[in-house]
Amino acid sequence: MVRCWPRRSKKSAAEKSAKSGSATSLTSGSTAADKSKTEQAEVKKEEKKEEEKKEEKTEENKEDKKEDKKEDKKEEDKTGEKTEEKKDEEKSDEDKEEEEKPKVQVGSISQRKDIYKGPVEDGEWTWVDKYPDGVEEAAENEETATYAVVVRNMKSQDSRKKLEAHSIVVQSPWLRDALSEIMADYPGVACELSRLEFEAPFKPFVHRWAEFTKYMEKPDLEEKTKEHMKILYDILNYEIGDNIKTFQDYVKNGVVCFKDLWMIFQPGTIVLSAYLGPMSGFEMVETEYMANNCGKFLQVRCDCVDYGGKEFGRYQEAINIPEFLGTKKITGLKVYPFHFHEKKEEITAQLLKRGTIFEKLAGHHYREYSGRAITWNREGNEVDIQITGRIVVDIESFNRFSPWRVRYLNDFNATDIERFNKHKVESGIESEEFVMPDYYKMLCRSRTRGYSLKYKKWVDFFLEQITDVRWNTTAFDRLVLPADQKELILSFTEAQLAGDSFDDIIAGKGKGIICLLSGPPGVGKTLTAEAVAENLRVPLHMLSSGDLGSDPWEVERELNSILELVSRWNAVLLLDECDVFLEARSNHEIERNKIVTIFLRTLEYYEGIMFLTTNRCGEIDAAFQSRIHVSIEYPDLTVSARKIIWKNFLRNSTIKSNLTDKDISELSELKLNGRQIKNVLKTASLLARRRKSDTLERQFIETVLIIEKKRPGAPQQMMHYM
Repeated sequence: MVRCWPRRSKKSAAEKSAKSGSATSLTSGSTAADKSKTEQAEVKKEEKKEEEKKEEKTEENKEDKKEDKKEDKKEEDKTGEKTEEKKDEEKSDEDKEEEEKPKVQVGSISQRKDIYKGPVEDGEWTWVDKYPDGVEEAAENEETATYAVVVRNMKSQDSRKKLEAHSIVVQSPWLRDALSEIMADYPGVACELSRLEFEAPFKPFVHRWAEFTKYMEKPDLEEKTKEHMKILYDILNYEIGDNIKTFQDYVKNGVVCFKDLWMIFQPGTIVLSAYLGPMSGFEMVETEYMANNCGKFLQVRCDCVDYGGKEFGRYQEAINIPEFLGTKKITGLKVYPFHFHEKKEEITAQLLKRGTIFEKLAGHHYREYSGRAITWNREGNEVDIQITGRIVVDIESFNRFSPWRVRYLNDFNATDIERFNKHKVESGIESEEFVMPDYYKMLCRSRTRGYSLKYKKWVDFFLEQITDVRWNTTAFDRLVLPADQKELILSFTEAQLAGDSFDDIIAGKGKGIICLLSGPPGVGKTLTAEAVAENLRVPLHMLSSGDLGSDPWEVERELNSILELVSRWNAVLLLDECDVFLEARSNHEIERNKIVTIFLRTLEYYEGIMFLTTNRCGEIDAAFQSRIHVSIEYPDLTVSARKIIWKNFLRNSTIKSNLTDKDISELSELKLNGRQIKNVLKTASLLARRRKSDTLERQFIETVLIIEKKRPGAPQQMMHYM
């Protein structure tokens, strides 16, 4: 309970004191003074008591409030327990409802559900169900769709302009019809769309500005087209007028600065570059400013015409122009537009000639080569190499068997195919054969790929260095062999080349011709295979056992690849000094036995012409005897055979000979093989040149023979002769 205490104010105390003072005022002065002091003391005591009572009262009020709070808290706890119990009851009810509610199949509701991008916090955001605040209405709507051109403006970075166009949208059908003619064949511009969008710096209009202005001058334009063209012209003139003037100035003076390089490269036009070879033509695709550790550069992406082994196609190259200061002559760039070249007719004729060669070399072809070629190191970087001799141009086999990177081509586009068909109609060609128009011949690659038979390397050849094979028509006639053996060799090789084959019971087995040539060194075994290849006018692929490796798996892989290539090229295969493959198997050399077994199995299914040469015919494995069709034993050369060989080499010598028949007969008495005779004559010719003699004298040969007799292993007959 709250207690109420009586309050006594200071005023009542003063009144009492005043009354008492008036009552006692009749007394003496001393007693009055004493009384007033006592009265004041009493007043102070009463005031002090009242203050104490107030303090007690406030303390009691505080205690009462504490008690009230405790009671309220108890009541709240009771109500909280009730509300929690209610919540639990409600939750249980909801769970029961959810359990009773049927589950909806995923994606079965036939309505759309919109969610929106949420606010960004700490650089991250998520999708939310709430519609975002402050979303503006779309600027392009049904009203803006009625305008011929929509210009999207933004704040300009140019101090001369407040605003500049970010992009323009062409909506006028009259403008679309006009631009379809102006932008014909311009890559990336599809005028058949209902909305044409062009972004700054409006490259298509910079490159086709001359065509744009020329179209506006047409006298037969409709009024609507004129109006809309004028609107677009005013917009573009304001936005890119300075760029157009700069571009025209560059063209006039033949120079350009780095930041404006993109202006001179119009997509779809021919550009020239001595990229990866001599000056070649490419079709421009696009340009892009880029940077790396070496600095800024403009990358010019352009297409050339290449052959992928089966079909022609496009291959894109990226040519980089490094950043430079000031202006630079356009023709001094690594790549530049064709129309800037000073001798257009000359370069056109050169490109057309090379393109014709490239087109003819599609497939595989046997040719000769002399000059610089390209191979690659382990990192795949190009390395120059000098190649001479016979080659086979074969891009398909290069892609399959070489260890180097394959060039994968892109198909020709719809415009290309349309040009091909048009060229066929104009040329009156009715066959399905691929015929390349002159435009695409100018874009042909300057190099083609193939195999060097002499160096046994897969190489990239320059087209200008490829020539037709100069056949040696007298090689087989000069071969020193009995007439019946020469006739036998010619008969089975010519029949095999013509396709006459005697098949086995099992199809594809034993269809090839294998000829074993045995005898001492230098008697003409290798020359026989070379002469046959020259007579048949086919490639000769010469291998030794070292070219196939030493491990059985390596031998099998290389041998299968080589036999497939030889069959594709219709070539003659010469496996020289193949004793390791032919020697009889033993019980101790397991690895060599594996190699012999692999070789036996491979020969069984070979379908071409193969020559095997050996110096040890008696040690051949018995299993080879049944697989060899013709075996020719070469005895030591007779005097008459050596005489023919001396005459043949002297006849083919580059220096005139003064040797008489007597000299040749005496030299033929020496027991020299054909290789030794060739080496003696070659050394004697070099000695004649050293002594500045125009003819080959007997004394030069004598000098060489004197030196040869001192060589270890020199024939005893030579010793007696000297």
